[in-house]
This record gives sequence, structure tokens and C-alpha cells, in this order.
Amino acid sequence: MKPLPLPVRVAAGLAASALEQARRLPQQLAGLPVTVVSEALQLSMRVQQHVTELAIKGDDVLSGLRPVEEEPEWATFDEDEPEAAEEDSDEGDPWAEEERALAQEVPGAIPTYDDLSIAQLRARLRNLTVEDLEELLAYEKAHAARPEFVGMLNRRITTVRSQ
Repeated sequence: MKPLPLPVRVAAGLAASALEQARRLPQQLAGLPVTVVSEALQLSMRVQQHVTELAIKGDDVLSGLRPVEEEPEWATFDEDEPEAAEEDSDEGDPWAEEERALAQEVPGAIPTYDDLSIAQLRARLRNLTVEDLEELLAYEKAHAARPEFVGMLNRRITTVRSQ
């Protein structure tokens, strides 16, 4: 038997493939939304990567065209403002707060006790007697009863008594 012409064989193969795809269609429809979303996200990421690469190349090219500033007018340096830089770096640092509190300390008294942070109170406790500490502890327990303050006062009383 003589083989059929190529176009006929290709057409038969195409029809068989179409029939197979039609039979698998219900199974593929269930996963179609996930596939479409996944491919869309991949395409979006590839586009973002290409845009970023182009921007980097553009920055490289343009950086050669712009002159480099020696010292921008908005720049400040430590030697220009020593006090401001020191205060900024100490902000939020509990040890620096404690040192500042020690410098402002009034011996034997704690003014505005309720407004003190734990670091500020810790700095002032060094100069108090056991009686002063017990009075503060009683006040703390009667008013705010903050656990960290109560614990610190108890520890300080124990330390002072052992000395």
C-alpha cells in the first residue's frame, strides 16, 4: 500500500491532537486561573527586571555627564555642630539618659517622680538612703505599681542594706 500524501497525514495528526486536547479540556479548565495568574506575575516580574536594568544603565551613562559636587550645601559634619550631633546620637539611648539625669540630679530628693523614666529613676537612686527608697517603694505600690519600678526599688533597697 502506498503511503498517503504528507498534507493528508498532517491533517489527520492535527485532528487527533485536537481531539486529545478537547478530552483534556475539563481537567485543564480547573487549573487555568492559577496558570494564567502565575504566568501574568512572571511576565510582570520580567518586565520590572528589564526596566530596572535599563534604569541602571541609564544612571551609569548619565553619571558621566553630570559634575560631581565636592560638598553638597545640605551636608553637615560632626566638627561643624559637635553639641547637636552628640545630642542626636544620644537620643533614645538609656545610658545617655542616665548620664544626663546624673548631671541634673538634686541630692536627697526626686522631684516629679511620676514623670521619670526608669533610666532617670535609676540614676537618682544612687544617692538615696534606705528610708528614702522604702518611701518611694510604698508610693509606687500605692499609685502606679509599675512592675519594673517596684523591682528596681526592691533590688536597690537590698543592695543598700547589704553595703
